[in-house]
Amino acid sequence: MKASIRAKLELLQKRHEEVEMLLGATCVITDQDRLRALSKEYAQLTDVTICFQSWQHVQKNILTAEQLLEDVEMRDMAQNELKQFRANLAGLEQQLRLLLLPKDLDDEHGCFLEVRAGTGGDEAALFAGDLFRMYSRYAEIYHWKVEIVSANDGEHGGYKEIIAKISHEGAYGQLKFESGGHRVQRVPNTESQGRIHTSACTVAVMPEIPEAELPVINTSDLRIDTFRSSGAGGQHVNTTDSAIRITHIPTGLVVECQDERSQHKNKGKALSILGARLRAAELQRRHQEESSTRRNLLGSGDRSNRIRTYNFPQGRITDHRIGLTLYRLDEVIEGKLDLLIQPLMQEYQADQLAALSENP
Repeated sequence: MKASIRAKLELLQKRHEEVEMLLGATCVITDQDRLRALSKEYAQLTDVTICFQSWQHVQKNILTAEQLLEDVEMRDMAQNELKQFRANLAGLEQQLRLLLLPKDLDDEHGCFLEVRAGTGGDEAALFAGDLFRMYSRYAEIYHWKVEIVSANDGEHGGYKEIIAKISHEGAYGQLKFESGGHRVQRVPNTESQGRIHTSACTVAVMPEIPEAELPVINTSDLRIDTFRSSGAGGQHVNTTDSAIRITHIPTGLVVECQDERSQHKNKGKALSILGARLRAAELQRRHQEESSTRRNLLGSGDRSNRIRTYNFPQGRITDHRIGLTLYRLDEVIEGKLDLLIQPLMQEYQADQLAALSENP
């Protein structure tokens, strides 16, 4: 283990002990905000501290076994123990490197999921519907709550655009790699000659940011329009100007929300989505500037950023960012997205480890 990494681990171990003592102090127990913050920090430090203590214990065992090599009668046993100890040490060092990787604080948040039909007309809208159903099934597996914020139906089914809010801690961390262009190759129901068509959709996943952390938006930069909601919702929804459309004039971003009967609630949701979009755009810009020389697995939600192809005739799905091809398309479409998400996470961690090695 590099001396710089070991020094960092020793500092974290010391901080873990300090936080443990602070959690028992009366001044902290009576301050709920500080208690909450320290409890969260303690939980984050516990895993790395336990792992480092195990590493230290194995390191001592190795030193003891090396000393026993000088004893002729104990040499064979010491050699066997050394082999096992060194294997354990290598595993613990790998685990520690993963625990030291920089944490994306947004990973713990819920998220907004946006799916938009791109090129392909009615077939693109149908594919957008299939994608949203796929994400909904995935959410069901994890018992996440999915709330549709806004939907613009396609003429022959599916969606021209649909925005949903997934209110569950950690949802963004699991879905953040889904942003980008999704391409489908299949025979549309409207195709009489059986020709395969190619259509595309755009997916954007943004963290649901607490109100206190959202960027400040000047009201003078907003144009707010009201209109009547469409679709299901009863007589009250269809006869009241409760739907909200907010345009952010400097960027041209437009957000609509018509899910609630209350105009005030729709406005609040629309502002949350707008704030999340503005923040996501700024973070993406910074990320591209900081890591222009390194591969970026986090999609931008840009339609030109094609990340995945769904080939229905061959039952094949390919993620172009990591060159992964699976012939399990039916399972993925039914919500078993972890078949793709887990390899993406592993590759992302490998990239982070490479960066950690370059800049310890």
